[in-house]
Amino acid sequence: MTVPKEDTNTMRALQGLENDSSSVRLQAALAVGTAPEPAFIGKLIERCAIEPEFSVREMLTWALTRHAASMTLPVLLDEVRSERAQARSQALHTLSKIGDRQAWPAITPALVSDADDEVARSAWRAAVVLVPEGAEHELAVVLATQLGRGERATQLSLSRALIALGEAMLPTVGAAKTDPDPRVRTHAIATERLWRDPDAGFEFAIEEAKRIVALGRAGQKER
Repeated sequence: MTVPKEDTNTMRALQGLENDSSSVRLQAALAVGTAPEPAFIGKLIERCAIEPEFSVREMLTWALTRHAASMTLPVLLDEVRSERAQARSQALHTLSKIGDRQAWPAITPALVSDADDEVARSAWRAAVVLVPEGAEHELAVVLATQLGRGERATQLSLSRALIALGEAMLPTVGAAKTDPDPRVRTHAIATERLWRDPDAGFEFAIEEAKRIVALGRAGQKER
């Protein structure tokens, strides 16, 4: 019996996603996204959870966005509850790229505060994309619980997420400027400064915030 050409191409693409060569996997993901089929979704999701190369993961996400959201969302929403951190992180990243607000309920406080920094950062980015209109302040309150967390890259990600919420985040960030924890105060001051002056840069904003906290002026309005 002759195997239909479409089935042969599908098998070749699916096998390519598991190839030892990252360039072959990249090309396979590109091919899958170029000619999306429901049969690819499960393998794309599975590969997202274990793919070691960033560029390939990005192509896998792109390939998933090329499929109907009605088919990918249910699977991605299951993935955000995976025990594997990379699975959670990549699923959240993909949800942010799809941008369907039906996924909003999946962005739980547990994900926002996930112990894995990459998962948390993906949750922050997804949250600001998916947040319903009018819920920005509530999201800012949840995001602000993470102020002071992690190293510089993680803090910058959180600041960007808060800034993306616009003025809705100002009352919460303003309140955090008087938090007992100096790391929280510093991060809050830096975030507000970066919102007011995006050209200042995060490094400058953080260093200035450190000086303000050291001088005991965290609760005073910046001039």
